[in-house]
Formats: sequence, C-alpha cells, structure tokens
Amino acid sequence: MKSTTIVLASSSPRRIEMLKKKGIEPVIICPNADENLSDETEPKEAVMQLALRKAKSVEPAVKERFRSGGAIIIAADTVVYLDRIIGKPRDREDAFAILHHLRGKEHFVATGVAILEPVTGSKKVFCEVTRVGFRDYPDSDINSYIDTEEPYDKAGGYAIQGGWGKNVAYIVGDYDNVIGFPWTRIKKELESFAKWH
Repeated sequence: MKSTTIVLASSSPRRIEMLKKKGIEPVIICPNADENLSDETEPKEAVMQLALRKAKSVEPAVKERFRSGGAIIIAADTVVYLDRIIGKPRDREDAFAILHHLRGKEHFVATGVAILEPVTGSKKVFCEVTRVGFRDYPDSDINSYIDTEEPYDKAGGYAIQGGWGKNVAYIVGDYDNVIGFPWTRIKKELESFAKWH
C-alpha cells in the first residue's frame, strides 16, 4: 500500500470504513472547527470551506506527530440541498419534515473535500455533487424510518446505503459521494501529491 500516512480529520464511521475497504488504515484525528457560515453561502462553497477548516484544525497535531513529513490530511463535509442547505435533523419532527420535503423530488448531495500536506503546504480543495431522486413514498415509510437511529447523524436525514435506499429512485453521479466520501475523485487528487506513490 502507499507509504504515506493518511490522516482522516473525521470521526465518521462511514468515512473510516470506506478508507479501510480501500486497504488504507487511516490515523483518526477528530477536527475541532467552527462550522458557522453566512446564510448566503452557496452549498458548494460551504462544504469546501468547512472541509478546509476541519483539515486545518488538525494540522498542528499532524505537524507535531509527523515532523519528518509523510502524512496527508483528508477532511470532508457533506450537505444535502434543494431550495436550501439541509443538514442533519435536529429531532424526530425535523427528520419527518426533511424527508416529507424531499419526497418525489430530485435533490443534490455536495461533499467538499480538503487534502493537505502539512510539511510542504500543498493542498487541494474541491466539491463533488451527485443528483439523487426520491420516489413518491408514503408517510408510513417516513415514520418507520425515523423510528430508527439511522437518520439523525446524516445530512438530509437519510443513508442511501442503509434502510432508506429502497426509496431512492435514481442517482446521477458518484454513489460514494452520497455516503459522504467521493473516493474516485479523492484518489485522483491524492495521486497529484508527489509523496503519494
């Protein structure tokens, strides 16, 4: 595998699992970043800004731990948007409102990714967008789903790879991006770093 250490600035079980499935054992450092943004910030810009903040928040720890280099930080932030940015549901009522709003419609999932190499200062920041269409499901499907724990730590209140997948009519773009980690694009960008060999 690659000689470079990948530092994942995330505690997301899904992102950790996806890297491990690719044969990468990441070092996990949880970010501590201000996630407040102006209401006027466009979704794509928002996720790129937040991903970069997350990456930079762990940069000092990575510099300390890997003083001779050999580490690359990856951070990501995902939102769902339609007519507005839709984050994680606050509670059951909010989860119902979100899934009711998205019913029978196409929406967008945007993941911002920041890749930093602390020693050289090299960085890449990009956004991947996937279109997702939901079928016209009944309220009973929403109620059954929001009675589980699954919706509450996910942007848009659903997991395409979980129990909500049956209500997805189609996707256009990267499936992994909907989970929150567009690996195809990340791998391509990593390969532009000299130490990723």
